[in-house]
Amino acid sequence: MRTFVHLLLFVAAIAVAVGVFGPLVGTVDARNVQFTDLRNGFAQGRMLEQIGAQSGSFVTSLAIGLLGAAALVLVAALVGSRLIGWIGVLAGLAGLGVLTWRLDQRFDHELRTDYRHLLSGTWGLYLVGGGLLLSLLLLLVPRERRLAPPPGPRF
Repeated sequence: MRTFVHLLLFVAAIAVAVGVFGPLVGTVDARNVQFTDLRNGFAQGRMLEQIGAQSGSFVTSLAIGLLGAAALVLVAALVGSRLIGWIGVLAGLAGLGVLTWRLDQRFDHELRTDYRHLLSGTWGLYLVGGGLLLSLLLLLVPRERRLAPPPGPRF
């Protein structure tokens, strides 16, 4: 990969890692969403504020998945591996996609009517999503060409 791609991938990975600890939607952070919530959906009796107030185990929260994706993008930036970068970006986008699907499934009406209130101050979502989209674009940059050695006498 090109040098500027390495540098920007490094910055994007740091942005994703920092964004994991910020608010994603309203009061909901990545560490408030457990993997069982993503798998089974959010319970019917819960409000969005109650999900934001729950303290899930760090090992079973969405934060560990998004931090793993950020770590993969960081490793890809350090060693120059496109495959590792693609795995990290796709894992991060899958995590955000499932979260969006489950939130839309359960809180569709609330998200549509109060989107200005729920999406104000969601800098965590912007950092994670922006970092993953920037990483996706950077991984699409073509590789540099290797020049053939100049012709000359061989000894």
